[in-house]
Amino acid sequence: MLDIIIVNYNVKYFLEQCLFAVQKAMLGIVGDIIVVDNASTDGSKDYLEKLFPAVRFIWMDENLGFAKANNIGLKYTKSKYVLYLNPDTIVPEDCFNICLNFMEFHKNAGALGVKMIDGTGKFLRESKRAYPSIATSFFKLSGLSGLFPKSKLFAKYHLGHLDKNKNNEVEVLSGAFMLVRRELLLQIGGFDESFFMYGEDIELSYQIRKAGFKNYYCSDTCIIHFKGESTNRNSIKYVKLFYNAMIIFVEKHYKKFSARIFRFFLKIAIWLRALIFIVGQIVQKIGLPLFDVLLLMLSFFIALNGWRYLIKPTYNFFSNEIGLILSFFILVIILANFYAGKYDTLQKRGSTFLATFVSGSLMLSFYAVLPEHLRFSRGIVVSGFVISTVLMHLFRMFSKKMQWIFLEEEQEKSTVVVAQTEEYNRVYGLMETIKKEKALLGRIAVDKMDSSCLTTLQKMNSFIRLYPVKEIIFCEGMLSFKEIIQHTSFQPFGIRMRISANGSKSIVGSDSSSSLGNTISENNSYNLSLPHFKRIKRLLDILIACLIMLGAFVLIFFVKKPLNLFKKAVLVFIGKKTWVGYSCGFSKTSGLPPLKDCIICTNGFPALLELPLNEENYKLDELYAKSYAPQIDLQIIRKGIQWL
Repeated sequence: MLDIIIVNYNVKYFLEQCLFAVQKAMLGIVGDIIVVDNASTDGSKDYLEKLFPAVRFIWMDENLGFAKANNIGLKYTKSKYVLYLNPDTIVPEDCFNICLNFMEFHKNAGALGVKMIDGTGKFLRESKRAYPSIATSFFKLSGLSGLFPKSKLFAKYHLGHLDKNKNNEVEVLSGAFMLVRRELLLQIGGFDESFFMYGEDIELSYQIRKAGFKNYYCSDTCIIHFKGESTNRNSIKYVKLFYNAMIIFVEKHYKKFSARIFRFFLKIAIWLRALIFIVGQIVQKIGLPLFDVLLLMLSFFIALNGWRYLIKPTYNFFSNEIGLILSFFILVIILANFYAGKYDTLQKRGSTFLATFVSGSLMLSFYAVLPEHLRFSRGIVVSGFVISTVLMHLFRMFSKKMQWIFLEEEQEKSTVVVAQTEEYNRVYGLMETIKKEKALLGRIAVDKMDSSCLTTLQKMNSFIRLYPVKEIIFCEGMLSFKEIIQHTSFQPFGIRMRISANGSKSIVGSDSSSSLGNTISENNSYNLSLPHFKRIKRLLDILIACLIMLGAFVLIFFVKKPLNLFKKAVLVFIGKKTWVGYSCGFSKTSGLPPLKDCIICTNGFPALLELPLNEENYKLDELYAKSYAPQIDLQIIRKGIQWL
């Protein structure tokens, strides 16, 4: 009756949750679940095949794109209906039965889409769409569709005038959930493979209507579409893929003159979106460091003036030499904060203290070795540093309260888990693995008779209003996927939603429809997946490479092949390689945090050797990724120095 095709690319934890939900929804329905993997490098094969023996996996050697992968999956189908489903979706238990009944009743229906919400419960407007004409695209890109969201004219692209809670005939369905008659698919030829990613669902919707059938939007069932995909929707890559797909569609179906005009507008849109993205990235990347630089300048200015008026009024504290020295101090503080992870989205109090201590120590050490005539005042250095520390802390507190910038998420008790005791213990174990168990406020019971908890599901909304809950983890088990979706739809704005299926080893969610999804799993416990450890490793690589390149003339007398070593140092310096990395063959298939090709493997042998892909080597790589620290790299290099 029904075959399901899911294309996966590096979203194994989202696919895990999706498959648990799909298997529940397929109970009583005869059909196959087919997963086509587009050469994922996150360890999907080893992780998923053992969990889902009933699922048919097709493992590709290269990323063929969404359209081609779906067409490969179509060759393995034999049922009356085919469902194209994204891996980052959660379907309710009765979803497929509702959709199949709809298709059986509406004989003129070629394809069916459903109501979709994101991970925060917000309705996804792409659930129902119109063809991208020049007018509809202009209204969307100009923002007029946002100003008039229910206008038949201005909001036509997302059919804003149609009630999202009513079934309707529409022009375009989303490829995230698209149920199509298989006979019709074979007649059309499946997806158009000239589309690599995005836009292929518009083309297929067009071909279905051209064949004399209708596309329907069904609001009788609702699914979650996390947007946990591998391409960030705020990235230039996404903008280019999306708008280029629109250009392909326009050139295929519009007259030459109209297509030329449309192409012109789309090109402008690409450049505008790219510009907005670049500005946004600059603000996000250097906004906070820039404010810190200004606060540091202000702090040392206050310290200099204080010393000038209160301690040494006759001394010139505003000379060029002092300015250069203080500029260097500011650079040291910013770099120390950067490498301590103070500018990351998530950070710990310990890293803040470490950055303060290290930068302060470096400043005073440097000051101590300055020539006598440049040592203006240790008091200015200390007082400026203290003032800047206070101002930077106050600025972060104020910014966090005003929600201006993304700052550290304190491990305060702000997460509740809706689950039975056994499910809660499983989630606690996962949170403990990534050292976030302190964030758990406690358990909310599904059974209203359960008294060993914070409160029950029936009273959860009242509880949330009284306590500082920021995140809810719904555990599927006693609570069905359908109930989880319903509760997600009605939760207050600003509370993060997460889902963990019964029997799964992960928790997934997303905080917006435009950003990548979030996962909690054992992989999150890898030090090498944390930004500041990545930076420290890269810094160490550069420092060692610089030492080798600067000491090249000395090394000639001690190294057999100095040119070979110099070449390796250059490759590491420019970021093509890293000094220490995974054993040969593991870096792209193990699911460990990605690293560049290495010079020396974790077992101390050179990467050029054909190392066996055995359990022992994998365990070494896994231990290295989990407990990475710069001294480990130094130990491994010392152990394998003869291979350099």
